[in-house]
This record gives sequence, C-alpha cells and structure tokens, in this order.
Amino acid sequence: MKINNKILGAIIGVSSLLITSCDDDGGKVIDEVFAETTRGAVLRTIESGGILDRFDTSTTFSFTFEEQDYEDGDLLEKVDLYISFDDNTEANGDSTVDEILIETFLPSDFTDGEFGLPRASYETTLANALSQLGLVEGDFDGGDAIQFRLILTLTDGRTFTNDDSTGTITGSFFNAPYFYNPIIKCIPPAPVAGDYTITLEDSYGDGWNGASIDVVIDGVETSYTLASGAAGTETFTVPEGAAEFTLAFSSGDWDSEITYEIEAPTGELALSDGPSPTVGIQTLNICGG
Repeated sequence: MKINNKILGAIIGVSSLLITSCDDDGGKVIDEVFAETTRGAVLRTIESGGILDRFDTSTTFSFTFEEQDYEDGDLLEKVDLYISFDDNTEANGDSTVDEILIETFLPSDFTDGEFGLPRASYETTLANALSQLGLVEGDFDGGDAIQFRLILTLTDGRTFTNDDSTGTITGSFFNAPYFYNPIIKCIPPAPVAGDYTITLEDSYGDGWNGASIDVVIDGVETSYTLASGAAGTETFTVPEGAAEFTLAFSSGDWDSEITYEIEAPTGELALSDGPSPTVGIQTLNICGG
C-alpha cells in the first residue's frame, strides 16, 4: 500500500505539472513559454568534498564547478569566490568573520569540461582558510563552519549567486548551490571509549526497510536498525584500549524517510544525518574525547 500511495502521488504531481504547463499563459505549450523567458546561467557543482579536522590543519576541502549559460559558456565574465566564518561555539567567544573576497576566476582560469562547458576548481587546507580569515588557535573549534560563496557575473552585467536561486536550481536537477559550508570536525586520533547512543527515526513509521548502522570495533561488526515503527534507540560500547572503531550507514529501500543521531560518551552530538543519509563510513565529531 505504501508503494502504491507513493506512485499515485508521483503520477498526480506529474499530471498537474503537464496540465499547468499547457494551460498557463494563454494555453501556450511549455517550450513557447521558455522561448519568451529571459534566460540566465548557473554554476553547477561537479564535485565537492573533504574534511577539515580541528586536530589536523593540513586537511583539505575542495570543489569543482561548471558554468552553463545559453551561449555554452561564452557569456562568462568572471566568478568571485568569498570566504566567511560562522562561529557556532560559544565557549571561546564570538569569532564570526564576514565575507572576504579571496579569488576571482576569469575565463582564462577555466578549462573545458566533459560537455565543452567551462570548469574551474578550488582547494584549500584548513590552515590556509584560517589564515585568510585572520583566525588563530583559540578562535575556532569543532562545529564551527568555514563558508564559501560563489558569485557569477555575465558579460551583460547580470550576477547570480545562492540568494537568487530556487530549490530547482540549488537542488538535484542543476546541483548549483553557489555555496559550500564545510563544518570543522574534531576527529579523535584514537577511539573514544564509552557508551554511544543511536537515535533512529523513520518519517513514514514503518521502520528502516533494510537500512542499518554498522559498527565495527576491533574487527567485530554489529548492525543496528529500526525493525518497525517511527523511532527507537540503540546503545553500543567502545571498550577502553580499543584500536579500531568505525561506524557506517548502509542503504535500504526508503532512505528518504530515515534520519539518525549518534551521541558520544562525552554527551556531544557526534553525528546527525538524514533524510537520505550519506552511505558508507561516517566521521564522528567528538571534541571532548
């Protein structure tokens, strides 16, 4: 019944879109409406990733982006990159830093991507980002965020950034957020011993449908899941002297319904993810370990 309801909802949604597309604007078909609409441009994220570790400032974060306009990149004037700092930890005061322009990408800085569109990349270490922000030891901690924002300028003077984009642009279709918000992690150099609590939730209320949290401690794997219902908790213990500890999320049939949290022995929120949690081994954030 759950599958039928979801399929029916999708059919109704698509049907409504088709009807609206035909009926709006005097009955014109959607292509005619688009043809008379002012066209812009996007910066599509090709890839982004990396971990900024509080305990290792040589760790890196990077992203690659691609510019697309209706002249296949010929309207690109420049892309400005700004950095800022969001202080989320109260214990060491407020070290928030407003946006600073750190780089401008000109057309000559781009290379042709897979589809002939201009691409560029940026990579930084945590140490370099902190230097650009004017921050020193004591100004930052795990949980703070180093933020990057892109502003695209076209040859006709128009600009595009995250403030201008709708969910369709920033989300899965174009994947053009113009904004990256890596959180500084506290990655313990050794397993933090003690009791960990997993809070498992399912928005539909029928369990995790095959998904699980897989914990490996010194080669022994134990999986935790929500067999049924909307919520549950599980606890596991990392013993003193443990040499290996990993935690991974394994996908199920309806990951879009799943959220979970991991509380560390220190009482900190070590991890929170979902809906549609990231699959694979996860990085725990434990600053007090």
